[in-house]
Amino acid sequence: MPLLTTYLRPEWPRAVLLGVLLFVGIGLQLANPQIARVFIDHAQAGEPLDQLVWIALVFMAIVLLSQVATVAETYVAEDLGWRTTNALRADLAHHVLELDAELHASHTTGELIERIDGDVSAIADFFARFVVQVLGSAVFLVGVLVLLYVQDWRIGAILTVSVIAALVWMTRGGGFVAVRSRVARKTTADLMGYLEERLGGLLDIKSNGGDVEAVRGLNARLEARFRTGRASVLAASIFNAIVGVLFVLGAGGALATGAALYGAGALTLGSVYAVFRYTTMLRQPLDRLTRQMNAFQTAAGGIARVQELLSTQRHVLDGDCALPDGALAVELEHVTFGYAEDVILRGISLRLEPQILLGVLGRTGSGKTTLSRLLFRLHDPTHGVVRVGGSDLRNISGASLRQRIGLVTQEVQLFQATLRDNVALFDPSMCDSRLLDVFQSLGLEDWLAGLPAGLDTVLGGGDRGLSAGEAQCIALARVFLRDPGLVILDEASSRLDPATERLIEGAVTRLLYGRTGVVIAHRLATVQRTDQILILEDGRVVEFGPRRDLLADRRSRFAQLVGHGMSEALA
Repeated sequence: MPLLTTYLRPEWPRAVLLGVLLFVGIGLQLANPQIARVFIDHAQAGEPLDQLVWIALVFMAIVLLSQVATVAETYVAEDLGWRTTNALRADLAHHVLELDAELHASHTTGELIERIDGDVSAIADFFARFVVQVLGSAVFLVGVLVLLYVQDWRIGAILTVSVIAALVWMTRGGGFVAVRSRVARKTTADLMGYLEERLGGLLDIKSNGGDVEAVRGLNARLEARFRTGRASVLAASIFNAIVGVLFVLGAGGALATGAALYGAGALTLGSVYAVFRYTTMLRQPLDRLTRQMNAFQTAAGGIARVQELLSTQRHVLDGDCALPDGALAVELEHVTFGYAEDVILRGISLRLEPQILLGVLGRTGSGKTTLSRLLFRLHDPTHGVVRVGGSDLRNISGASLRQRIGLVTQEVQLFQATLRDNVALFDPSMCDSRLLDVFQSLGLEDWLAGLPAGLDTVLGGGDRGLSAGEAQCIALARVFLRDPGLVILDEASSRLDPATERLIEGAVTRLLYGRTGVVIAHRLATVQRTDQILILEDGRVVEFGPRRDLLADRRSRFAQLVGHGMSEALA
């Protein structure tokens, strides 16, 4: 139960209040049959009407107070459940965001969302009520059985056997529910991941005639979800039904014994009514315990998946140093990196002085993008050292690295929000004057003025509503806003037509001015502004040097690429 105690501990005042309300409600419920017994026995004995009226009023007052306590208990339980599970959701989301890129590559966004929200929702009732309800139900059961023993020990013994049998089944017989629940949660996560992927690629699917296969895959996952969900619900129903059968057997025996004792004169009519009421009331804590044990079995799958996610450790750990101000030097010393057994970069060594622009060229799969990820520390090298600003990146804090190193890729993620929020990334402290200065500094003030509502223009998610070039404008503004010392452009203009490329050409020049830059490109025009050229092939450096020197040397690989048409040669 570490997960439960971790998130309930900060909310202990509400948990205590929930317990008080629950026990008050239990006490009131236990008192009412006794009052009814007194009323019936007094009525049979011919007591005065005014005395019976007072007993009836007390009975009604207790019923009313019991209902008030039940409503208050439900409200506090729901509030406690939402507070604890929202805290767990926030911690899970923060943990997932900090995990390494490998985890995000091996899990779809939809699957991770289902884990953070769906699995946590599945255990909400467990967080809110489990301990208090189980403890309260146990006290209620003991109280009812004690009062039944007071009426007659034989009736108490019959129902005690029935209750013990039901409790043994609850604690020992629910494993099959948990197994089926875990499978159902997994198929739900698979369905959510599939939907997220297919909806994200809807345009490509439709344009390439993949509709039928997409729907076929959806149907297969819906069928799996229906099949596993049905098995989970059926298992829970069987679990509940067996508890019900055990209760009915005990209740039938107790009522038959009560009737026999009344016939023999050993019980009064009021006592028989009390036995009947307490017997029916036993169903309440048994149902409550059944629900809680059922909820626990159902939540077990979610709890296991949540704990599995929380126990996943990141390998790229933050340091505690900060990068210096100004343009940053870059150095790679014998850097090798690979995914599992697939080696991508092999013994890369180079050095860039501050304010030097490096153009990185190579065929697809040569390691260009991997190099940018190492510089942004999405991965650590398998061997060797990556230094920025004279410091090993492994010693730099994540906050300093994200502030001082800017990365722009060809895939720009936009949000369903205003231009202001898309550039400032929802930072409420960012003033409009600062954002306007950024667009002006990048030479994008005319583009901004052409938008229907300026900074208040609402953008669509992904890149809906904007051209690729306009989306790149926003990405450049985001990076410029942080004033980094190193800027990495990973094929940022590879998808732009000439018109939109001219739109951002000036912005890129202004962004790179006075900064160290790494420009990964396929086209000659992209590296014309660079000072040095690095050419990669199969993860190795095949050429590195000043751009002008390489261009002047007809034997150089770079000169040959330019002479043959670089975009064709690198295809």
